[in-house]
Amino acid sequence: MLKPLAILTIELLLALPLGFGLAILNIGGTAWIFSGVAAGIVVLQVYRLLFQADRQPNATVRKVGQALVGMAIGFAIANADLTNVISHLPIFLLLTASMLLSGGAIGYLYARLSQTNLLTALLATVPGGVSVMSSFAADYGGNVALVSLVQVMRVTTVVILIPLLARATAAQSAIALLPTPPWINTEPIQLELLAIALLFAGLGARLATWLKVPSPPFFGALIAGVAFHPLLGSLPFVPDFDFSPPRLVNIVGQSLLGITIGEYWGNKPKIQGRMVGYAVLSVSLTIATGFLTALLALTLTDWDWLTCLLVAAPGGAAEMIVVALTLNHDIEIITAAHLVRLIAINSLLPLGFLLFRLENADEQPTDQPNLEPQAIEDT
Repeated sequence: MLKPLAILTIELLLALPLGFGLAILNIGGTAWIFSGVAAGIVVLQVYRLLFQADRQPNATVRKVGQALVGMAIGFAIANADLTNVISHLPIFLLLTASMLLSGGAIGYLYARLSQTNLLTALLATVPGGVSVMSSFAADYGGNVALVSLVQVMRVTTVVILIPLLARATAAQSAIALLPTPPWINTEPIQLELLAIALLFAGLGARLATWLKVPSPPFFGALIAGVAFHPLLGSLPFVPDFDFSPPRLVNIVGQSLLGITIGEYWGNKPKIQGRMVGYAVLSVSLTIATGFLTALLALTLTDWDWLTCLLVAAPGGAAEMIVVALTLNHDIEIITAAHLVRLIAINSLLPLGFLLFRLENADEQPTDQPNLEPQAIEDT
């Protein structure tokens, strides 16, 4: 059996050249997410054929990818004026409430149509992480395969559809195509600063995990990127410096995000055709809800359509913010909107567990699961 590091190396060796090829073909700035998806599918399918065994997707890969992308975004917004973001907080809350209410209705409809319990349906339809939602389903005796299938379908659809729509909406001149070399600065001082920045990102991710922040690797590393220059520059023994993460960091981060999605498809669960149809319906309704929420945002704010689209996209947060970063388009607003939504989802998880208890009040399970809410890793 191949070790996880060997499998990841093979996936990256396949994803990076493919990503450059897609970028040359004018796919856009998220070409490496697409190439990562393809690499994850191919490698997992070949692994299954060679070893006649399934392999679970590597959740650590996505966390590392989130941290790398989060750090790059943190540096990009470090000097931004956040006054405008704070003033839009009521709008963020309203849009989040609209999406959560409609998402709850979709979950209820999905439960009735598929004849599954309400908690399983909500875990399948809420825009949370594939691995985290599936683990909740396992803890509470839900249908893990069904939750995984619906979540992977939603994530894949959003990751492919929204960037393409964003690219069509944005001005062609604003789209970053093939990044120009060098992709990494090999000067000793720049490599040292990169190592320190990666250390900051890792510490930020660990701290965010300890504080139970939603999507801790992504947002912890993002905050670390924002704080890098002020913290390091305040030290008396550190001379003046100019540093930003090399392009290769963002490219590798995007590839890792895509690889995780591809691995889930490469290890796709076996589900009855009828359930697949219900899954397609629920994902379609979730995407439609995102578009309606974008129209609501367009009516209530002075944002353009592209900003509204990226704000209302039903996950993943990291991928949608990457699109904003690629287009250099309202990064602060889009980042804040997704953070507010993730906090709301985490806060409402206990309500979902309460609904599950009420629905199954007559059942007395022998093993009591851990009821402490976990931070959702949005995908």
